[in-house]
Amino acid sequence: MLASTKVMDALKGIGLNLYERRLWVALLARGTSSAGELSEIANVPRSRVYDVLQGLADKGFVVVQTGKPIRYVAMAPGESLERVKKKMEEEFRETQERIDDLKSSPLIKELSELFSSGMKVTTPEDMTGSLKGKYSFHQQLDTMFRDANKHINIITTPEGLNDLYNTHYEALKKAKERGVKIKIATSGTEKASEAIKAINGVGEVRHIDDKEADVSGRFVVVDDKQLVLALTDQKGVHSTQEMAIWSKSEHAAGDVLSPLFNMVWNRSKSVG
Repeated sequence: MLASTKVMDALKGIGLNLYERRLWVALLARGTSSAGELSEIANVPRSRVYDVLQGLADKGFVVVQTGKPIRYVAMAPGESLERVKKKMEEEFRETQERIDDLKSSPLIKELSELFSSGMKVTTPEDMTGSLKGKYSFHQQLDTMFRDANKHINIITTPEGLNDLYNTHYEALKKAKERGVKIKIATSGTEKASEAIKAINGVGEVRHIDDKEADVSGRFVVVDDKQLVLALTDQKGVHSTQEMAIWSKSEHAAGDVLSPLFNMVWNRSKSVG
């Protein structure tokens, strides 16, 4: 192996697949090379080398040198990564503009009508699904907070409270401005003092007394109509392995979790 496992894992983390990682590292070690030479060094099938190298060139990792045979030239890793970063930023801006254009176009009406017609034949059990990974979990919370009309009730951990502050403070603030009542009960408040101070400005945070209510999980109920229930402990798994359930079951939200929240809330103490 030309590069360490840590290097290969880091390259995987920025979106390079196995063949891309092998070929780029091989080219860095050679400086300049042909596809055939790289195929042997990187142990990548010859049938795949050309398209993978072209993909690397399109991303900004490789420079193609025309001639017979075609040769590929490596650039300094720092320069390559900066090129890739700028290209990704440009593509992101373009995609964002296309999304904004679609949202403001007449086509959004057609999409909304399709959604409305689909919802008419949807049962509560159909509006239930699993959320894998911290990103999906917080995406769903953001949607729920933006849709809230009456109240947001949350039971969480100190880590979860810090996440709410860092990720959803603005959404919660806007919910409060709409008249939504926000209540959050958490344990270990000393571990989230900054978050408590900020969030107490948009809602009320209470401390769960272990003697009164032994609760250490995480769930969110919005308007007694939908919920998110975490199935994993943040401290026990990697963020990509976090699991939760989202549901629009009014029975589960209003008749099951809401009474549980109220019981915990009534036994908790206000914190400043």
